[in-house]
Amino acid sequence: MFTIEHEFDATVVTLVDEGRAPLNEDVTINAFDDCITLEQWDPRTDMVHRITLSPAQLGDLTAALNLPEGIYRSTKPTGA
Repeated sequence: MFTIEHEFDATVVTLVDEGRAPLNEDVTINAFDDCITLEQWDPRTDMVHRITLSPAQLGDLTAALNLPEGIYRSTKPTGA
């Protein structure tokens, strides 16, 4: 299951792990104009871990999900 919310400065997607245990904590994805963050609470450390991606990295990840094993380079300009 997932939810999508449009905030003032970001689109927020929350991925909820469903099914059989053991389940993972929810993952929250914040899409801003200049970056995308993925956040997940870690109950072992009682901390939220955050990964920040540039829009170009997100584009590469999206493409990678649909490609076979290998090494690739984007052909679109990635900005400055």
